[in-house]
Amino acid sequence: MLRRILFSLLMLLSFPFILLLAKPDIKHKLNDYFTTFLPSHTDKVLTYETDIKNELTKYNLSEFTPLLLAIMYQESKGEGLDPMQSSESAGLKRNAIQNPQQSISQGVFHFQQMYKLGRKHHVDLNTIVQSYNMGPGYIIYIADNGTQHTQELAKAYSKMQVDNRPDLYTCGGSMANFRYPYCFGDFSYADKVQKHMTVLEKQLRSKESRTASVK
Repeated sequence: MLRRILFSLLMLLSFPFILLLAKPDIKHKLNDYFTTFLPSHTDKVLTYETDIKNELTKYNLSEFTPLLLAIMYQESKGEGLDPMQSSESAGLKRNAIQNPQQSISQGVFHFQQMYKLGRKHHVDLNTIVQSYNMGPGYIIYIADNGTQHTQELAKAYSKMQVDNRPDLYTCGGSMANFRYPYCFGDFSYADKVQKHMTVLEKQLRSKESRTASVK
């Protein structure tokens, strides 16, 4: 047990230096790994559990509470006034929403819209999750290409959007961006959300067990 604690502390101390030296694509992968490795980083997101569940209940989708928490974590780690980063899905400018409850309401509404469209076109859940990031067009694209999300299909869809608007989707003008040349959305979005959800589900089960033992 002591060895495990010491190893964790060593990794934590060395992590900033690893990121500093790593190439951008490796930085991205390392950050993703440590996000999963350190579940305590999800504490802020978990404070919104009831709010998200209540919104999902309006659409009879409360079973997706862990998934929406994972989406929130991917979007903002629960920080800021637009923790679901849902402003753009409402047709507004990025971070135009300045109220967490409004952000959650719009984010859940956006998810259920993608869910309904996804069910209509018989795509898998990962396609629906990816469409939270890439929009409804991604669902239609996957429906025409096998109904199952993959990163390769997400890259192909992203590249198609980039080719249509190369002036808009530029990865910030940096070829070092891990997404380049797939600068529309994040082709790895659904995979990241699934990893976060694994951690969050474990924490939610632990919380339920603690609550039950107190009763």
